[in-house]
Amino acid sequence: MQKSRKSERNTEGLLALRDAALQLGVSFPTIKQWIYKKKIRSNQTAGGHHRIPQSEVDRLLFRTRGKTEQQRKEEVRRVSGRNQLVGRIESVQISGLMAEVRVSIGGQQITSIITARSAREMQLKRGQTAAALIKATEVMILRV
Repeated sequence: MQKSRKSERNTEGLLALRDAALQLGVSFPTIKQWIYKKKIRSNQTAGGHHRIPQSEVDRLLFRTRGKTEQQRKEEVRRVSGRNQLVGRIESVQISGLMAEVRVSIGGQQITSIITARSAREMQLKRGQTAAALIKATEVMILRV
């Protein structure tokens, strides 16, 4: 059964409830309640089992990392930067001394170049949850 769950998750982007609960840091009963209260969207299989789209987990990921602003700040590393965006690692490419890390946040991609040593120490892998900390003296806006 575990093998079929993984293949389903990989091909359709759907997660079993326990997997979604684990990623969101909540209990299995909480996920069930969210489905019944329509707080999270799910797809039902022919057998009546619920599956959560990865996009729904990503949407709720930031909110469930802390119930209050103060708890969220404590959970993400304590740093002076306020522009912290939580997302999912799409890829990690290590080449020589450097590593390229792509993080998907709300359907958008942020790419960061860090040292290969840092990527290895943090054990960064595709699919993990990560926060991108943006520290800049300027932010430019482009009308699209």
